[in-house]
Amino acid sequence: MNNAIPYDKVFLLDNNGEKIGVVTKKVAIEKAREENMDLVLIDIKNNKPIAKILDYGKFKYDKKKKQKAAKEKQSVTINREIRLTPLIGDHDLNTKAKKAREFILEGNRVKVSVKFRGRERARTELGEEILTKFYALVEDIAKISKEATLVNEKFLDIYIEKDKRKVDAISNKLNNEPSEEQGE
Repeated sequence: MNNAIPYDKVFLLDNNGEKIGVVTKKVAIEKAREENMDLVLIDIKNNKPIAKILDYGKFKYDKKKKQKAAKEKQSVTINREIRLTPLIGDHDLNTKAKKAREFILEGNRVKVSVKFRGRERARTELGEEILTKFYALVEDIAKISKEATLVNEKFLDIYIEKDKRKVDAISNKLNNEPSEEQGE
């Protein structure tokens, strides 16, 4: 900015974005001061500096405002984890699936892990069966975002997340279904 620009000559743009041309840094700073503004180095292309005359305070304010707006639009995905074992009972599996449904409908991504202990490590196909059963319980609202992978020969992990199309289809079906009172 202003005298801190390390180049003797700059390509100058005025505060409206119109091209003035290549001028010395001293002339550019004088033009900026005539308009009660600052000379700001915007870009360097092929070792050719481009400077613009603008109100630096307003420039910083606008930049911060844009960053804040971009941050608000950004969606944050929370990762949740559900742990299973290869020999989990059906009732326990249903309970875990119910909890996973809650997480998914809140918009969270769920990591479903099957933990192998001792000799179970030799029977990874049992873990794959459990994951298939588990996914069958939540597949009406979820999609697989990352297929099952074996981690450290101890965990079989799969990532599932909300499938907006499936959830919208279910909600539309429920909304369009006539109630029993209307049928009578």
